[in-house]
Amino acid sequence: MGWSASHKQDTRNAILDAAAGLFTRYGYEQVGVNQVMEAAGLTRGAFYAHFKSKAALYAEAIPHAARRAQQALLDSLPERPDRQSMINGYLSETHRRGETLGCPLAFLTTDVSQRDPEVRAAYTHVFRGFIEQFSKTPEKRQAAIKASVLMIGGMAIARALDDEDLVKELFEVCRKVSD
Repeated sequence: MGWSASHKQDTRNAILDAAAGLFTRYGYEQVGVNQVMEAAGLTRGAFYAHFKSKAALYAEAIPHAARRAQQALLDSLPERPDRQSMINGYLSETHRRGETLGCPLAFLTTDVSQRDPEVRAAYTHVFRGFIEQFSKTPEKRQAAIKASVLMIGGMAIARALDDEDLVKELFEVCRKVSD
C-alpha cells in the first residue's frame, strides 16, 4: 500500500521547510541533502521521491522561503500594514540577524548568481513578486523597483557589516529613499 497524496505533500513540505531554512542561512554549497533530510526528520532515501537533484530542491526552496519570510514579516506587523510599515519591518534588526526566516532575495543574492538557470529563474520569479507587492499600478512600477532594490540591497549589505552604527545609518537611508 502506497502513501496517500496528503502524506506525500506533507513530506514534500517538510523537506522544503528544512531546505528553506538551511539554504537561506548557509547557502547552497554549505548544505547537503543529508542535512536537509535530517532537519526534515526523514531519511536520505525519501529525497529522490520528491526532487531530482539538490539543484532542483534549491530552485523550489527559494520561493518557498520567500513565502515563509513574507508571512513572518506580515505576522510581525499590524493587520493591513501600509507600505512604510512593511519597509520598516523588512529593514529591521530581527530580519538582519535572521531570527526569523530571512528573505532569500537578500540572503542568497550572490549565492544564486553562481547557480544554474533553473535556480536563477526561481529567484527572478520571487523578485518579480516582491516588486509587484509594492506596485499596484503600472505607473508605480519604477518606484517599486527602486524601493525593492534599496530594501534587498540594504539588507544584504547590512548583514555583512560589523559596525552597528553604520547599519542603523544604512537602514535609515534605505527607509527614507524607499518612500
